[in-house]
Amino acid sequence: MSKNQGASEQQSDSDLIEEVLEQTAEESPVTEDVVEQPEATDVDAELEAKAENQQDEVSVEELQKQLKLANKKAEENWDKVLRIQAEMDNLKRRTQKDLENAHKYGLEKFSKELLSVIDSLELGIQASTSDVPEVVALREGSELTIKQFESVFAKFNIEAVDPMGQPFNPELHQAMTMQPSADVAPNTVINVFQKGYVLNGRLIRPAMVVVSQAAPADKQEDDSINLDEQA
Repeated sequence: MSKNQGASEQQSDSDLIEEVLEQTAEESPVTEDVVEQPEATDVDAELEAKAENQQDEVSVEELQKQLKLANKKAEENWDKVLRIQAEMDNLKRRTQKDLENAHKYGLEKFSKELLSVIDSLELGIQASTSDVPEVVALREGSELTIKQFESVFAKFNIEAVDPMGQPFNPELHQAMTMQPSADVAPNTVINVFQKGYVLNGRLIRPAMVVVSQAAPADKQEDDSINLDEQA
């Protein structure tokens, strides 16, 4: 009887222990390993909001600064483009002008070489004053040759400058000397030593001329006295 009674007591104690453990487990459940983070307080939220606002303000200022720098760089690049375009236009005009001048005045050097030939023919004509048939034939041949030269010159816009009796023009004439003259107005060409020439309006050789100047007053009085005496 004692053995059965002890076994029953042990069993009742075990049941009691298990019952106590179960009640304890129900009242105090085991927490999970992951603990939830506490919610932020109002102060923390306000601080975070201020930090975000400051970050936004800094970002706007930085963007405005970058925008100003970009606009300045764009203006500089635009100015460079305009300058380059202007330089290209000027270069194009200069090149076009050089090409036109090359076409118009490419014969200038060649023309100057031919002028000496014409000068020699004209001097030969002036010297051939004899009536000998051979001299007359030579003079006529020289005159025909000069006419051929003049015809060729006309095709290439080469014109002679023969300013006899015209006012002196320093742009086309070169005064070799000046002579007093009462018959013509002062600064008038009274003699042409050598004709000048222009190529497409550009002077390639000035005319060598003699220019008149006013006669001295004494000379004019002497002339008037002589005329009175003759009268």
